[in-house]
Amino acid sequence: MRMTSQGFGSWSTAWLRVSVAWLTLLPFLLWQGHWGSLRQHWKHILPMGVVNSGIPFICYAYAVMSITTGLSSILNSTTPLFGALIAWLWFKQRPSGSRGVGLLLGFAGATLLALTMPGGVSFKAGGSGWAVLACLLATTCYGLSTHYSQRYLNGVPTMAIATGSQIGASLALALPGLWFWPSVWPDDSAWWSLLMVGMVCTGLAYVLYFRLIAKVGASRTMTVTYLIPLFANLIGVVFLDEIITPWVLLCAAMILSGTALAAGLVKLRD
Repeated sequence: MRMTSQGFGSWSTAWLRVSVAWLTLLPFLLWQGHWGSLRQHWKHILPMGVVNSGIPFICYAYAVMSITTGLSSILNSTTPLFGALIAWLWFKQRPSGSRGVGLLLGFAGATLLALTMPGGVSFKAGGSGWAVLACLLATTCYGLSTHYSQRYLNGVPTMAIATGSQIGASLALALPGLWFWPSVWPDDSAWWSLLMVGMVCTGLAYVLYFRLIAKVGASRTMTVTYLIPLFANLIGVVFLDEIITPWVLLCAAMILSGTALAAGLVKLRD
């Protein structure tokens, strides 16, 4: 996404990403015979796509142009925190026991890692404050849309939700995506990155994501975002020459432990 954003800009990146995703998924939707489900539930699916994909993808495409991929992935791990707050306010599901401890532990690990990153986070002119706020807006949208999907789209075929949500986001982003099209034609690496992020990291990923919501629920599904900082930092070392330190590994261990508790894989003794 960072390589794509550098070539296309944030608006065009977000629009192309969701467009590639729904074009990838549409043949599978038709092959599985779920077009009727999409037509039946489009009033819920298409708007959710704007919140679940459109707004977050703009936010992250903008953020990764001014902050590191590692920091953006760390901020992404706050999704379960916002999801828990939304579940508390919307569904009156107050976190308790091992799940509550896991959410706190995972968020604490992500916070410690963010506070100790080189350069920190500055909200002064020229700093990374707006990028940080963009990431937090994205995670809020993820938390809201995940619970929305569980409440209003329960029982709807996964392929219909995944494809329809990307169509909804694509329609909403079409005009700004074309308006802010880059004046310089992006190079081959930007196009290949676009195909990767659209087909694999969006199309395939959302099929798995919505299927997970149907099987384990919204709250447990959001805990997978705790894993993103670990993988993002490892990939950053390989492809972007970023440095991983023992402190990063320690924080990653906290995040993984919190994920295990929040997802119910491990439980504390009473």
